Amino acid sequence: MPTLQDVSDKIDDVARALARQAAVLATLTDAPTASGPDVALLVDLHALRVDALACAATARSRRERAAFEAMAAGLERLLVGRGGTVVAPGVGDEFRGTQMEAAEVVAAESPDQDRTVATLLESGLEVSGRSVRPARVAVFRTP
Repeated sequence: MPTLQDVSDKIDDVARALARQAAVLATLTDAPTASGPDVALLVDLHALRVDALACAATARSRRERAAFEAMAAGLERLLVGRGGTVVAPGVGDEFRGTQMEAAEVVAAESPDQDRTVATLLESGLEVSGRSVRPARVAVFRTP
């Protein structure tokens, strides 16, 4: 069983990591923009955002969850500011193969649900109207 000191050390580690990432985000925000979007940078920022959301979903405390969600929101603002678009289809949206990857198939309860999004598993990324990372979704299909 972890001691109070172990928990305190872990919180300190998370705080240091968040401070480093905030400094990097501030540096990137102040950097001059290139002639077009830096796709490699946007892909890395998107991956960091996905990781931050995963950490938020598994955080043990409300404070940690809020910190990771704030970091993910900052990364999303940076993505958008640098020319990227987060692709996050909602439940019931039509499945689009150009923006999404069907990672799972779920049996539809009605024909109206066929080929629509059942669950968003992981958001995707578009840059200049081109899908760079497809959103991973579960898709309804009629039997």
